[in-house]
Amino acid sequence: MLYDGDCGFCTRSINDISGRVRPATPIAAYQTVDLAAWGVTASRADHEVLYVEPSGRVYGGAQAFARLLRTGRPAWRPVGFLLALPPTRWLAAGVYRLVADNRMRLPGGTAACAVPRPPHPES
Repeated sequence: MLYDGDCGFCTRSINDISGRVRPATPIAAYQTVDLAAWGVTASRADHEVLYVEPSGRVYGGAQAFARLLRTGRPAWRPVGFLLALPPTRWLAAGVYRLVADNRMRLPGGTAACAVPRPPHPES
């Protein structure tokens, strides 16, 4: 699991979640790893939390959390499976994007937490 270690909200959130869930998945700030070896780009890691399976398949956002929960304490595993199923999956994706886009405004958030916006196409 890779998260934005420069973001106070992300760091606080992942620490809280890992303390409660106790996942078997290793968790690291993306700034501390070789992203190319994980098969991801810095721009994607800036945009969302990422879960990289041993096979190399990458899940982002709410689905990354769903995968993480499935490796945690038995009580959390059904939550992870539920988050992967429609319509819960769709709702989770919307909630994740809302939180991620506003993380600088949430507890622990700072200006460093702002998600970079993609450049606007030229007219």
